[in-house]
Amino acid sequence: MSNRLDAFAAAPDTMNAMLALEDHVRRCGLEYSLIELVKTRASQINGCAYCLHMHTRDARKAGETETRLYLLPAWRESSLYTPRERAALAWTEALTHVARAHPTDEDYHWVREHFSEAELVKLTLLIGAINIWNRIAIGFGTAHPHDDAVQALETDPT
Repeated sequence: MSNRLDAFAAAPDTMNAMLALEDHVRRCGLEYSLIELVKTRASQINGCAYCLHMHTRDARKAGETETRLYLLPAWRESSLYTPRERAALAWTEALTHVARAHPTDEDYHWVREHFSEAELVKLTLLIGAINIWNRIAIGFGTAHPHDDAVQALETDPT
């Protein structure tokens, strides 16, 4: 994929506002591990390679297991996620797929069992923010970086 546009160069004030939103989301009080799971799941749904690369790397650095990251698309069928994480992931899917179907009362009641009203607003802002980042990266053709290990595999014929 080739980079179509450098959004930071084209509209620095706008992108700095987006960075301020991102900074607020990171510091809003939700668990860092939950934040990274939500960002990863939304990025999987949207097919954003750049964001998947970033958030799976960040999650692993923070102690997230490979198994939980691998099973994230099938979280409903796995016992590795807490009830709070499961509610957040369901809400993430409902809001990320909002053009296809709106969140149901059941989706809302499930997430409210595990999140206060204030936390739900923060979670919803987090989901909105990662969806914006996905659209920026995908729309402008932002390529993910190559890790050294991946580059070694690509050049090693064995």
